[in-house]
Amino acid sequence: MTGSGPLGKAPAGDLNFEPPPPGRALYLEPTPKRIRVEVGGVTIADSRHAMMLHEGGHQPLYYFPPRDVRADVLEPSDRHTHCPKKGDAAYYTIRAGDEVVQDGAWYYPDPLPGTPPIQGLIAFYFDRMGRWLEEDEVIGVHPRDPYHRIDVLATDRHIRVSLHGELLAETDRALALFESNLPPRWYLPLQDVRARLEPSETVTHCPYKGEAHYHSIAGAQDAGRDLVWFYEAPLDEVRRIKDLVCFFNEKVDIELDGESQERPESPWSGRLRSDAPNEPPAVTRG
Repeated sequence: MTGSGPLGKAPAGDLNFEPPPPGRALYLEPTPKRIRVEVGGVTIADSRHAMMLHEGGHQPLYYFPPRDVRADVLEPSDRHTHCPKKGDAAYYTIRAGDEVVQDGAWYYPDPLPGTPPIQGLIAFYFDRMGRWLEEDEVIGVHPRDPYHRIDVLATDRHIRVSLHGELLAETDRALALFESNLPPRWYLPLQDVRARLEPSETVTHCPYKGEAHYHSIAGAQDAGRDLVWFYEAPLDEVRRIKDLVCFFNEKVDIELDGESQERPESPWSGRLRSDAPNEPPAVTRG
């Protein structure tokens, strides 16, 4: 339901039925995972019966049955908001350990007709909680979408990367990373980069790949800032991309086997830097 997915805001393909308007689809399903949420070092939610809500144009969210959330840490708030797809939301402030998260949780007491059965289920702002766990593993940025897939494939395509006519890199020993609903990425050996790179202080996180670090093109202006990223310690699922470098193909010119590629449209088109490759904008985390 994100990026170019079939129920996202900019689907890449065609359907044989009339889909919901872009960004309007809702889909609620149970997750088989045990999900825990912590604030102030205290577990405030622990569920083997959590639900995952998929919403067009957004990353999925976990919703919890009230019985799996500690009622003693929730304090009703005066905040109320309206969602045109789901209805009016009421909020809780969370007090746990030595921390207070103002308006950190919400629920829909009376969802709009036709909304999936979320009535009374409790959701939390992902980035305002202390820690999230799927089973016994900590997750970051946002819940992992069960329909999100990554394939890392060796390719012998001849790849040239340039910017403003200057050759930045050239290789025929790249790895191609294909990620659901997003542009393909080409990961290159550092030895095949012609441009002089300088380290950047930017660090971002991807729930599927891990912690990304960045390089800028030495001496370049804004167009060359944070143009290249790499993973020093990628997650096991994508460990083959360790220490390989990737250029934002939204911002450079790429030729594959002599054929010029169009710069893809994505959330990072036209930006000077990304908050995370292949991820929605997120705050930098240490």
